[in-house]
Amino acid sequence: MLHSSSLRTPYTHPVPLKDKNRPHDQRGAKHSPKNSPRTGLARALSKLGFCSRSSAAELIRSGRVRLNGTIRRDPETPVHVGRDRIEVDGQPIRRAEKIYLMLNKPRGVVTTTSDEQGRETVYDFLPDSARSRNQWLAPVGRLDKASEGLLLITNDSAWAARITDPASHLNKTYHVQIGAPATPELLDALALGLDSEGERLRVKRVSVIRQGEKNSWLEIVLDQGKNRQIRRMFSALEIEVLRLIRIAIGPLNLGNLPKGGTRALTPAEKQSINAALSVVGTTSVIGTTG
Repeated sequence: MLHSSSLRTPYTHPVPLKDKNRPHDQRGAKHSPKNSPRTGLARALSKLGFCSRSSAAELIRSGRVRLNGTIRRDPETPVHVGRDRIEVDGQPIRRAEKIYLMLNKPRGVVTTTSDEQGRETVYDFLPDSARSRNQWLAPVGRLDKASEGLLLITNDSAWAARITDPASHLNKTYHVQIGAPATPELLDALALGLDSEGERLRVKRVSVIRQGEKNSWLEIVLDQGKNRQIRRMFSALEIEVLRLIRIAIGPLNLGNLPKGGTRALTPAEKQSINAALSVVGTTSVIGTTG
């Protein structure tokens, strides 16, 4: 496993000054359960950590969900989370304990709940303690079957959505082996960007780790949030990707977690991701590079 010797500090724009004239009740006021904003029933089940939003919509349409004792079949039925009573199959739903895991995904494992071909999925690598809780857990984004490395798994759908939102511009760092020399022309092409399937793709940073006559190892940092971006870029350049390993998401590093290993994030690691999201979220309001 290759490890980045040092992850570079991401560029950020100046943070805009707060408007002191803005009414006090608009500056981060917290909502109590009594006056909490309403959200759709399907989204409420997802926020409570019971299941995904799409699965919740199916449960609701099938008549298995009651809101304050009444069956509701519209996934968008408004709900006050923390005040209204939600039941699924007659069982009351309460906010689940938040779970944040990191997995070193092996190559050949698929990022799905189940696989019709009987292949191993990321759920096969969850610790028994997580599976025994009978709680819904989902990967944060995806790594395709041939890719490996850092994958986050959680039941916090709102947190996952912030990480995967392309507007967050959160750095993802990869070590990539390609079947070609890393020429200056190749590095320039990746940095300047190229077109693939109607999208303009470019890397945020690229550097050479080592290379031989026929292949090279590169460190690539992305912040666009595009699907299968690295493979699509090298495909457009007619260069084969031999291995693709994600080693970091924002400030969170894969470290020495063994292949197939899973562990909980530490509070400090969780906070570091939150802090990075806050920074990039603020800078995206006033514009981003690239």
